[in-house]
Amino acid sequence: MLTRRERLMATLRGDPVDRPAVNFYEIGGFEINPDDLDPFNIYNDPSWRPLLQLAEDHTDLIRLRPPVAKDASGGMRDEFVTAEQTIEDGALFTRTRIEINGRTLTSTIRRDPDVGAAWHIERLLKDVDDLKAYLQIPDEVFARAYDTSSLVSEEQELGERGIIMVDTEDPLCVASELFAMSDYLIVAMTEKELFHALLEKMARPLHAMAEQVAREYPGHLWRLFGPEYASEPYLPPNLFEEYVVKYTGPMVDMIQQNGGFARIHCHGRLRNILPHIAAMGAAALEPIEPPPQGDVELSFVRKEYGADMVLMGNLEASDIENLEPLDFEKVVKKSLADGTEGEGRGFVLMPSACPYGRKVSDRALANYETIVRLATGFAS
Repeated sequence: MLTRRERLMATLRGDPVDRPAVNFYEIGGFEINPDDLDPFNIYNDPSWRPLLQLAEDHTDLIRLRPPVAKDASGGMRDEFVTAEQTIEDGALFTRTRIEINGRTLTSTIRRDPDVGAAWHIERLLKDVDDLKAYLQIPDEVFARAYDTSSLVSEEQELGERGIIMVDTEDPLCVASELFAMSDYLIVAMTEKELFHALLEKMARPLHAMAEQVAREYPGHLWRLFGPEYASEPYLPPNLFEEYVVKYTGPMVDMIQQNGGFARIHCHGRLRNILPHIAAMGAAALEPIEPPPQGDVELSFVRKEYGADMVLMGNLEASDIENLEPLDFEKVVKKSLADGTEGEGRGFVLMPSACPYGRKVSDRALANYETIVRLATGFAS
């Protein structure tokens, strides 16, 4: 029997495995401390402990870890950017302010104590004039220095229980999230020259990070998130090629030229952008959501693209929380069958996301237990 680390690495390489790997994504992936009494830590509720322990003891762990970064702007960032946090009516607000050539850009993020997510209630860029001002910020303001030693030490501590995955956004993610969704789509569709300039600006520090970290921490799995912002129905497939392949593709190359594995994270509709994802040469793709959330079955992706890409996911988080256990068992069995059918590089059974409320229901816990039971008992 393979260790959990051996199973994951064999899957990434396309080598034979004893069974499909099973992973709970953020659960066992994010840094979670159930003993932290911070009121904004949803995971300190007792209902989370059995699920967290199930992940640690019985899943093939993939830790999601961004490289440790520090400001390398030489103090220039403080000349343009200020940020403050306040607690108001029990909610945590983070307000950011950027002053550039007489123009003020502001954003506000809200975090509530019973929800494991933050909400952007005000985006930094509201119109094209804001975008033009943002483009005038000196590149040095975005400079960061990266330290990979924590990745190495965490990998040593994790041992044979799993692997470390470098976790980072791509240029499109950074650029699109500067706007409200409707404003982003209008700019991306109607101001292509300006939007390319923004993507180039966001790409420069991200490409520098990828080059350094991939070189200093070679041979590891990475998650690149953000390509979904150019998927349908948001943007047409030709703009996926312009906005993702052009700027995320070089990150894929940097990672894999150093022996690593680039995993593309892309929710939603995949059918018409799968050729572009494959053209980037990505080693893995997730979460491959089934219809109706997505528009393509896992069996199709396996048949058409599975020879070159490890496929991960195919379990909807909403099904875990809402389906009765007997109905959910059928869903898991189908994902395992479709993900391992015929020839393919490899498959990891995985949810598309995790619960984000303070309480984990008995039904959700039972369905997570079903995922482990069926995956660990499945013979490849």
